[in-house]
Amino acid sequence: MKPVGDGTRILNFLVDTLLIFIIAYYSYKAHNWYVTYWGYTYYNFGWFFFGALFVYYSLFESVFARTPGKWFSFSKVVNKAGRRAGIGRILLRSLVRLTIIDLFFIPFLGKPLHDYLSGTAVVEA
Repeated sequence: MKPVGDGTRILNFLVDTLLIFIIAYYSYKAHNWYVTYWGYTYYNFGWFFFGALFVYYSLFESVFARTPGKWFSFSKVVNKAGRRAGIGRILLRSLVRLTIIDLFFIPFLGKPLHDYLSGTAVVEA
């Protein structure tokens, strides 16, 4: 169980954020069609982005223990014992990702806040 480096984590972040943005963008555009033609309530793009982010990470990490970014970099999410993380830890991990200050904890804790609070780690697969 070898932890991945910062470069791998950045690669995971970039791949996953691109996919999340695409999902959120098309969801936002589809919703705006309903806003325009059916009078639905308008929501800002941020609601779609952060909603897609939470669902994306929760779904992929709970079912596969990996996201497409982690498949690309051959890494996965595990708990402290090195086994598959439970659904509660994955949901907490996904929820903490929504905070803006998540990545600012790397210099102090050696890992992001979502790993620290959920008791998980990203390791080589």
